[in-house]
Amino acid sequence: MQLIPLIADNWKMDGGVAFGVVPKSIWSRLHTADENNCISITTRCLLIVHNQRKILIDVGLGDKQSQKYYSVRFRQTGINIINSLEQAGFSPNDITDVLFTHLHDDHVGAATRFNQNGEIECVFPNAQYWVSQSQWDWAINPNKRESAAYFKENLIPLLESGRLHLLNEGEQPFENFTLRLYNGHTRGQIIPLIQTKQFTLVYMGDFIPTKYNIPIPFIPAVDIEPLVSLLEKEQFLKEAADNKFVLFFEHDTENECCTVAQSEKGVVAEQSFKLNEIESL
Repeated sequence: MQLIPLIADNWKMDGGVAFGVVPKSIWSRLHTADENNCISITTRCLLIVHNQRKILIDVGLGDKQSQKYYSVRFRQTGINIINSLEQAGFSPNDITDVLFTHLHDDHVGAATRFNQNGEIECVFPNAQYWVSQSQWDWAINPNKRESAAYFKENLIPLLESGRLHLLNEGEQPFENFTLRLYNGHTRGQIIPLIQTKQFTLVYMGDFIPTKYNIPIPFIPAVDIEPLVSLLEKEQFLKEAADNKFVLFFEHDTENECCTVAQSEKGVVAEQSFKLNEIESL
């Protein structure tokens, strides 16, 4: 099994959004905000090459929206999922499966694009697409809180491709994967637990987007049910510490992975490292 991190976007987010009710006087000890009160964010996807499958988890923002849309995200130019794939020796045609943790714009937007005729097409022509049924239902009929993160042009082409699979809780379509559903950030977010020979790697998505979101109160303001997030996170972190899970962060610019451990103050981040620093997967 090969596990290959791929950067889809480098961008910025308001620090208050990233850390919710935690005051800036506290979170600014971890992140330095710019003049717009924004902190640096990445979108770190993961390519899993195993047997005959090449499975890509999340894809990034894409390029379909307006200049105004991208300008407020301060996205770094020249970085996208296609370029990152090519730098790793792959093309969009190679991808057999795309697994979406959820369907917010920064996770699904790059799965489709405008072609030369101005029509929207799928970027990964040979891929099967996977998302939870509950997230799909939630995204197609969005609530007012999340509606700005769901775009029909990101979603409908996936459905019309005939290659979209909607998963119910407990369905496990991938070898060496366990897919769990969490509901605090958004309904039906999929968090994959990937079993290697040595350890369990957990792709954290927006469940715990950065190492700095590990403390229980550090819940992003965009989570639809922060008290649910709190309970989900507390239960998961205890399990992660007990089982020495490797946490793989989608949005942390500085820390690709870490482990966690129990302490007098609860579960805390332990060692940080990159996937390629682990001797054998």
